[in-house]
Amino acid sequence: METAGLTSLTVGGGCAAKYSAARLEELLKGFVPAEAEDLLVGLDPADDAAVYRLDDDRALVFTVDFFPPLVDDPALFGRIAATNALNDVFAMGGTPLLALSVAAFPEELATDLVAAVFHGAEQQVRAAGAILAGGHTIRDTEPKYGLAVVGTVHPDGVWIKSGARPGDAVFLTKPLGTGLVLARKGDVTEAARWMTTLNDRAADVLRPFSPNAVTDVTGFGLLGHAHETAERSGVRIRLRASALPALGGALEAARDGVRTGGDPRNRDFAGAHVSSDGVPEELLALAYDAQTAGGLLVTLPAEQALSLEAEFERAGLFLARVGAVEDGAGVVLER
Repeated sequence: METAGLTSLTVGGGCAAKYSAARLEELLKGFVPAEAEDLLVGLDPADDAAVYRLDDDRALVFTVDFFPPLVDDPALFGRIAATNALNDVFAMGGTPLLALSVAAFPEELATDLVAAVFHGAEQQVRAAGAILAGGHTIRDTEPKYGLAVVGTVHPDGVWIKSGARPGDAVFLTKPLGTGLVLARKGDVTEAARWMTTLNDRAADVLRPFSPNAVTDVTGFGLLGHAHETAERSGVRIRLRASALPALGGALEAARDGVRTGGDPRNRDFAGAHVSSDGVPEELLALAYDAQTAGGLLVTLPAEQALSLEAEFERAGLFLARVGAVEDGAGVVLER
């Protein structure tokens, strides 16, 4: 199973396979946002998932996410893909309820290999407290797998990426560098552990703090997602390059010139909005690196920062303070 060669059937796996954010923005300009009083989050502005209010106490969170393999182990691929999709619900402050598989595989692949992908995903969905209840599978020369996920959230407890405010502190709940580590094709044990870590526990600790802005860091990289948050919130986000947490081997890979296909697309999307004078190229590459099943990017009032750090430490969870929100526009990545 571990030498099935799934990645040999793809041109780019994981969230690095995302459609260019710049092209996506241009494409969505032609769509008229739906007008519905109970559509709390849709395309205006877009977020990590759609949210639809059912009544005063319940809203549905709905997302879909899938991509080609980024590892050869089929069960691990299923777990990573499921984690990535489920984390969109956690990024909205919600709890997953139900998932459906979105799958495409060559018919020539062994049945037990495909079954292992489904089994890995089912394990992760179950770990998130949800149910994998079916799905849809088609034939394709390039394998792809992911989930459509439905969850719930209180209408007053929806987390959005457009609520950052001047005076907020900025945090990350996972280290960066999954794209760089995977592209180097060395030991991926640490990266795999983080890519199969659900953001549910981090969200549980975060929830009592009522954060101002939350998004998960995936295919657009830290700087792409920070740009989205800053632009939609009408603020400037200042990040410290020296404070960015990196997976083991990620910076070494960046120094050796390793890059994924997501790197130039992310620079094309966010580069004009990012000031990074004097920042070493390996740290810039880390900040633009496309992440798969990444952590949460969080902003909340700076006076709550120490309490948040204490709660994460008490829970045994990772948390890195990486910057601040201020008046202005764009993203500043400083040394």
